[in-house]
Amino acid sequence: MPKMKTSRAAAKRFKVTGTGKLKRSKAYKSHILTKKSTKRKRNLRQSAITDATNVKNMKKILPYI
Repeated sequence: MPKMKTSRAAAKRFKVTGTGKLKRSKAYKSHILTKKSTKRKRNLRQSAITDATNVKNMKKILPYI
């Protein structure tokens, strides 16, 4: 059986924590920032943990990570 391929797009967007959870960056931080409040932009800087409903699909896309 051949090796599975890692989705390179997903590999660049997700990192695995020490406990095996998937860490991701938040959306809506790239452009049109003038209308967003400073508080909102500050909160978007922090990383988030991938929701449990998506983890099964993400593990399939990222087999070796």
